[in-house]
Amino acid sequence: MASTTQKKASKRKKTGGDSPTVWESRAVLRLIEPGSVAECPHCGERVKFRARHRDQQVICNVYEDGVWQRVEQYHLLCYEEAGSPYGDAVKQ
Repeated sequence: MASTTQKKASKRKKTGGDSPTVWESRAVLRLIEPGSVAECPHCGERVKFRARHRDQQVICNVYEDGVWQRVEQYHLLCYEEAGSPYGDAVKQ
């Protein structure tokens, strides 16, 4: 039976080729959802939903050496102040 690491590595391969896909950190811009309990790594404050506001957050999948490590959630302004550490946030 293949180990979990081997299974994950096999999913990273490009279709039709032998070289594995290199996963990189990325950022996505989204509305803050009700029930969010994340802490912004830039300011340390909670990224929280407010019913009368349509605040946005930047959600980042962080990869190190091609391996997923964590998700970070920033306030939109904090992400910009931090210098967009994971690249421009893609709106989805």
